[in-house]
Amino acid sequence: MMGIFRFNYRSEILGRYVDVTVALPTDSYRCPPNERMEHRTNRSPADSRKPCYQPGMKFQTVYLIHGGGDDDTLTYRYSNVEEAAQRNHVMLVTPNIANSFGYDARYAVPYMTFVTEELPTVMQALFASSPAREDNFIMGYAMGGNVALGCAVNRPDRYAACLDISGGIGMTMRTDTLMEELDGDHFPQFFPLYNTTFGPSEDIPGSPADLSFQVKRRRESGGPECRFILVCGSREFIRSRVENDVSAMQAMGMDVTYLCAEEYDHDFQLWDRYLQLGLDRLLPLRRRAIYST
Repeated sequence: MMGIFRFNYRSEILGRYVDVTVALPTDSYRCPPNERMEHRTNRSPADSRKPCYQPGMKFQTVYLIHGGGDDDTLTYRYSNVEEAAQRNHVMLVTPNIANSFGYDARYAVPYMTFVTEELPTVMQALFASSPAREDNFIMGYAMGGNVALGCAVNRPDRYAACLDISGGIGMTMRTDTLMEELDGDHFPQFFPLYNTTFGPSEDIPGSPADLSFQVKRRRESGGPECRFILVCGSREFIRSRVENDVSAMQAMGMDVTYLCAEEYDHDFQLWDRYLQLGLDRLLPLRRRAIYST
């Protein structure tokens, strides 16, 4: 359905080679007709109605962040997001960020800086990704939904909108909640990477993981604010945490929409549906290529 790259390059920020899946809606476009092409292609009548490739054309870009335990390929194998991106004429970028929570981890690997700073620079330099803020979006599911939320709060200058699906573990608008988790027994016992990533609870206030603080700080500087859509299944174990985030965002006057998906749980049935809905309806996309004037 789309042009797919498994792009591997040496990240200066991460200090290692990293995989990134890049999907481009190539099936929606055709080469400009000419005499040489006329008898050398397998065109159907419908192909003649497709817009043409043009030098310098760009695509709106959606940074799609995978869940915990996944990699940059699993999202495309377990969902139909590629087809949705095709029909909505957007470029997808999915970096492999491991089980990092998309944070500049205390173990000295700066994943948030990678996602919000280096990755867009590389994509806009090497691929047909529009650099304009209004043409860039971030979304994810599970861990990736939380990463999308954290990145959009910390760098609203990068994204016009954020879709957070099931992102109820990791960064939160309720700083006290994250601090209580870090001080509790559950994560050190069953998932010590959580504490290793975020560090001691006393370091959270004022940090990039203190999302409410980051919103207030950026408002003081008068910068742009992102639009947020949060989705959670009615049966998800993290529902109360997500809804607490929504309440905090509403109390701060943020542009946030909440959707509770009835009868859905924390799995790809929910994520597939809302990744597609995100591209089809929820994100404010152009749904066409951007041609230079």
